[in-house]
Amino acid sequence: MQQHVVVIGAGYAGLTAALRVSRRHRVTLIDPRTEFSERIRLHEVAAGRAAASVPLGELVAGRDVTTVAARVVALDPDGRTVTLDDGVVVGYDRLVYALGSRTDTAGVPGVAEHAYTVERAGELSARLAQGGGTLAVVGGGLTGIELAAELAEAATGWQVRLVTGREPGAGLSAGGRRHVAAALERLGARVHAHTRVTAVHPGGLSTDRGQIGADVVVWAAALTVPTLAAEAGLAVDARGRALVDATLRSTSHPDVLVVGDAARVHAPGIGELRMACATAMPTGAHAAEVIDALAKGREPKPFRFRYVAQCVSLGRDDAVIQPVRADDSPHRPVITGRAAARINEWINRYTVGALRAERRRPGTYRWARPLRATAPGVAAVAGAGGAGYLLG
Repeated sequence: MQQHVVVIGAGYAGLTAALRVSRRHRVTLIDPRTEFSERIRLHEVAAGRAAASVPLGELVAGRDVTTVAARVVALDPDGRTVTLDDGVVVGYDRLVYALGSRTDTAGVPGVAEHAYTVERAGELSARLAQGGGTLAVVGGGLTGIELAAELAEAATGWQVRLVTGREPGAGLSAGGRRHVAAALERLGARVHAHTRVTAVHPGGLSTDRGQIGADVVVWAAALTVPTLAAEAGLAVDARGRALVDATLRSTSHPDVLVVGDAARVHAPGIGELRMACATAMPTGAHAAEVIDALAKGREPKPFRFRYVAQCVSLGRDDAVIQPVRADDSPHRPVITGRAAARINEWINRYTVGALRAERRRPGTYRWARPLRATAPGVAAVAGAGGAGYLLG
């Protein structure tokens, strides 16, 4: 039986779900933007290298998907409706909640007022083009590393500093961390490791190790999710992420499927999945399968997933590809240098390519699952704030 499926959020998870579920159901895809933003490329945009968006109309062309450029301001899971910022109320049979995450600017004083985030990559690029100085990137995760490396390589006249509470790339192997450190040094980026930022101000940073002067600050230290799920009464965790069962249905409202960064997902044998493109697209695809099963009166299968590798770009000609175990812990030697950079670029291109393939033939996208590790398909590759996918 065909159903009306409303998907809110057109990021990696939401767009994957919308395309896949459109093979049998009518879909309304709601997002304030009219373009799909390639979040895993925003560090390139910040460096002025390339555009990183594709018109939504192009990505859903030919599918039974109606795009609505609006913001959802209220959700009534009991009445099965969403309310848009123009007052329009949209009803649904099933809802896919895919509002994703954003950089958290509320945890440290001054961040919201005085720091750029990756979501403002275009504005940051324009600011850097105005003249040189000192640029401080805060956050030693993969997103912060990519920003620091890309900007150190491309932003002429700027002295880049990377400030992190641990060492850069703490989740990588020792070899991976050594290569990241060497690459940042080669690019001229100064690292302030084990340094906790306590405030951001117009002149730079206050830290537990003293003041760090900076003309521009880029914040890449943490992510947060929208409050809409909690406001609607969905069960959420302390971070506001919706609690879901093994099939990705809300534990409090089973008609709502929550995917991507907005959900707290536990995978058997792995534990809680982290916020990343590498987990967003598989959860979006699985949500579509769940909706199909429920529409046919079948019990949906639980979500199954495993990690394969992490990747981090270090400018245009260098990267780290870190093989990982199923639970995302590092193992085996890393791939580095130009070979790794080519792999990383292929992964970035493949992510959008997979969406285009899903548009042409919904159901083609695959991801890595436990057990049959040598079976053909698509393996998730955890990357910077995102990552991509590799053929297995």
